[in-house]
Amino acid sequence: MADRYFTNEIPDYIPETAATKTTTVLSESSSKHTTITNLLSVPYNTLRQTLKTSALDLKDRVVKETWGSGGKRLQDYTLYTGALGAAYLLFKAYQVTNNHNDLSLCSQIVKACDSASTDSGRVTFICGRAGVCALGAVTAKHVGDERLLDHYLSQFKEIKLSSDLPFELLYGKAGYLWACSFLNKHIGEEIISANHRRAVVSDVIKAGRRLAHKGRCPLMYEWHGKRYWGAAHGLAGIMHVLMEMELKPDEVEDVKGTLRYMINNRFPSGNYPSSEGSESDRLVHWCHGAPGVALTLVKAAEVFGGEEFLQAAMDAAEVVWNRGLLKRVGICHGISGNTYVFLSLYRLTGNVKYLHRAKAFACFLHDRAQKLISEGKMHGGDRPYSLFEGVGGMAYLFLDMCEPSGARFPAYEL
Repeated sequence: MADRYFTNEIPDYIPETAATKTTTVLSESSSKHTTITNLLSVPYNTLRQTLKTSALDLKDRVVKETWGSGGKRLQDYTLYTGALGAAYLLFKAYQVTNNHNDLSLCSQIVKACDSASTDSGRVTFICGRAGVCALGAVTAKHVGDERLLDHYLSQFKEIKLSSDLPFELLYGKAGYLWACSFLNKHIGEEIISANHRRAVVSDVIKAGRRLAHKGRCPLMYEWHGKRYWGAAHGLAGIMHVLMEMELKPDEVEDVKGTLRYMINNRFPSGNYPSSEGSESDRLVHWCHGAPGVALTLVKAAEVFGGEEFLQAAMDAAEVVWNRGLLKRVGICHGISGNTYVFLSLYRLTGNVKYLHRAKAFACFLHDRAQKLISEGKMHGGDRPYSLFEGVGGMAYLFLDMCEPSGARFPAYEL
């Protein structure tokens, strides 16, 4: 099991140095003997600038490798591993720096993704056409192009959900609903009407109850024959999206009951099974295991209040702290994604312990990731410049570290 992650030897608290020592510490940090302790000890405003500079350099590399100087025929338009991920990163960079060149390039890439995805049958935000149309509409709004905004919104509203569509986040109805929420947040309430969303929510709830019939868990879903629990394909992701919706009282109780079922049936270690009945306590990823579940439990604590979901989220965060320095860089199943557990808890609780832990994971990446990848000791992703598998996700995280109280796991937390 330990071969999946680096032993976490980072102290749980490192005091910041006085501002007068900043220059000395940073000069040490920039040498080949950089230490994580040096980075963590500098005042946060200084560390923020260091991570921002690194993020913008990485962003330029990601765009160069995935888009080139003038674009090319897209083989992969998705947010997960394709060109839309680069556009999403550019939009994030624009939000942080207000650099309109990034916004313009984002718009160009989305247009190419629009053309490449026209005949796609995939309907989700992360892996489908809904993501292209939703990000396109938001980008057009920021550019101030009303015609383009109308185009993307009309294209979004033409997306059809087939009767055999699964229910999970990456390829199913939960992923489509998340795109609806993204549009309503960034364009305006009721851009995608409550009635339209209600029909999809009812379908998701009914299917979950049907599969869970007479079981101990109120809602259950299958994807490719397995009853997954994680954020990408299972219960955590579906419950997360449902909590963004307007639910009836009995539906609220089903969501709560499903989360309680997961909490009560977690491993003794505090980690969560990847699927119903699994006894393999190995995965500590956003997609499978404690990190994705923790983000969903934070959402439950925000929506429902009380201590039970917050405590469970904090318990899951301990698993991430101890076993979450994965030998992978990405957001889906790597250190970049796991860092968001601490950022999410910091946002909710204001506890600086979680900010320190987020800083620790981010500094580990900044200090060691590129070297470990080049030495073959860390997996850089099958698509090494992508948002969800590669250094694109690391760049996104570093940008989020500029304002940690506002950080959100991309395409998961709104």
